Amino acid sequence: MWSYLATFFTIGAGIILLPFILHTLPAYAVGMWSVFQTINQLVILLDFGFSPSFARNITYIFSGLRHLQANGIDHDSLDSGVDYQLLSDTIAAMRRFYARVALALIIALLALGTPYFCHILDTYQGDHTDAIAAWAMLVVFNAYNIYTLYYDALLTGKGYVKRSKQIVILGQAIYIIIAITMLYLGFGLSAIVAGQLVSYAIRRFLSRKVFFTNEMQALLPPADTDNIRQVFKAIMPNAVKVGLTHLGGFLVNRSSVIIAPLFLTLTQVAQFGITTQIIEVLGGMGMVFYQAHTPKIAQYRAQNDIRSVERKFWQAEAILLATMIVGGITFCLLGDWALAIIGSDTQFMPTTMLIVMLIVAWLEKNHVVAAAFIQAKNEIPFFIPSLLSGAATVILLLIFLAKLNMNLWGMILAPAIAQITYQNWKWPAVMIQEIRNEKRKLLQ
Repeated sequence: MWSYLATFFTIGAGIILLPFILHTLPAYAVGMWSVFQTINQLVILLDFGFSPSFARNITYIFSGLRHLQANGIDHDSLDSGVDYQLLSDTIAAMRRFYARVALALIIALLALGTPYFCHILDTYQGDHTDAIAAWAMLVVFNAYNIYTLYYDALLTGKGYVKRSKQIVILGQAIYIIIAITMLYLGFGLSAIVAGQLVSYAIRRFLSRKVFFTNEMQALLPPADTDNIRQVFKAIMPNAVKVGLTHLGGFLVNRSSVIIAPLFLTLTQVAQFGITTQIIEVLGGMGMVFYQAHTPKIAQYRAQNDIRSVERKFWQAEAILLATMIVGGITFCLLGDWALAIIGSDTQFMPTTMLIVMLIVAWLEKNHVVAAAFIQAKNEIPFFIPSLLSGAATVILLLIFLAKLNMNLWGMILAPAIAQITYQNWKWPAVMIQEIRNEKRKLLQ
């Protein structure tokens, strides 16, 4: 339940803020906000798959594994205790990695992001001073978020699901309060980014307090430089594959908002952006069950407990489907009514488009859950198909928007076509076949 609530606050903070944003900001400012959100998601790609890989390996360590390897799980190294030297080396590896990524991010945002922002700013009809201040804070926020991202991996890997979700809820509540207050004080886009920055500073402070207790610090020996290199060698291959998978996923799901401002108005981008945001909340809520049980699933994989893996898989898929059906029907029936009440200057997508977007989102999340269960055994077979789907999405977007002038339909159909040709059916089929094969082995 804490995970459901935290997921709603994490993905749904934008939904909670949405009435206030739509009430206080014009459509072109909402469009700029959608671009900022996409940049936030693009920045997370610089993690390049290390966060889930680190979290998974932290779980392996606390489950008793004393040897990390690049592919699969070394069941023979399983022990009843925790190898605190290996844990210390892994934490040091995380810190070193994210410090370098944060530095690279600042350089990238200043050298590449700022010219892109200035290009959009040329046609922006709102307060340019506010937009520039918001951009500057966005750079600081993202650099700090990446630099301290390993705290999330530590809490998830240790199994502190409840505590981590409570921290998320508190941080997001602070974000919402600050953003709403500053919006009504007339700070515009700066209000939203300032709320995010303060929120994450508080979340990271509390996460450190939860994990690095006096007892934990006493048990952690100094990290060994040679061992840190070995940790990287074990984690790097699959982390890079996960990163490439995430890059492909970003191109599929978010490249529309990056590319669209080059061909469409910010008002159209805002319409697509707020509709996508609601659907992302539904998909996120549908995946809460899996995300809350991620450490347990990794533990089942480490212990080779396929029956428990199967049970969690079907539960996760059923909850996802039910959430998308109930939430989708509610959205179709009440979405426009809710916007009318708050007097929004921005509208949701037409109903036909909305239904197609809901189906596409369910197919996407369905195969993501299946792929995540495959990934839990430290195998990443899907990074190349994900990249190919992402590249196909970008190519189709350029064709649909630049050549065929399909506008909003082009933004919807480009990722849908790219995904349904392979990924939407492939990974659920692989997971189901694995369950069948393992059950046959057990019966023999």
